Amino acid sequence: MPVNLWSRADHALDYLERADSIKHRTEGESTLLEFIPPTTSRILDLGAGDGRLLALAKREHPNAEAVAIDFSPAMLDAARKRFAGDSSVVVFPHNLDDPLPELGTFDAVVSCFAIHHLVHERKRTLYSEIYELLNSGGVFCNLEHVASPTPALHEEFLHGIGLTVETEDPSNRLLDMEIQLGWLRETGFIDLDCHWKWRELALLAGRRV
Repeated sequence: MPVNLWSRADHALDYLERADSIKHRTEGESTLLEFIPPTTSRILDLGAGDGRLLALAKREHPNAEAVAIDFSPAMLDAARKRFAGDSSVVVFPHNLDDPLPELGTFDAVVSCFAIHHLVHERKRTLYSEIYELLNSGGVFCNLEHVASPTPALHEEFLHGIGLTVETEDPSNRLLDMEIQLGWLRETGFIDLDCHWKWRELALLAGRRV
């Protein structure tokens, strides 16, 4: 049975304590924001955590409505506190292991370090569900933790973020970036590429026709 520790409050809160210190994270986030169209009026954040990425997107698109989904009670509480008083943001409990609920359509779907916790086949079906949620010209931007091509490079990455093979998150189900780009192309995304990368952190982004 796959391990997923993110329903545990201690696991989620430990991550939040060190989220700001993840190397090069702000570079990836800044690059992601470049791909959200200026005309965006509705944004979906998958695995939104405490709402960090969505808050950055809302800063640039203050008139956009947004939906943040996550399944961790601790993360949901943190997101609700972050967006308290902002009626344009709905925080919605949902486990990405399950098909996405009826949420309407969006101009941008974003995600940050969340989808890699899913089993690989679910990643693939989720990409199809995301495509169907997008309006024409809408974008999917996934700042993701992907697999290294060799064990040595994986160990170097872990060392770079202060972890080891023994202490890395057992919830991770890392997958090769090229495989995921292939799945996204098959789904129908265009102008698709890895637009930014530092070791195992990569921004995959594309548009719906």
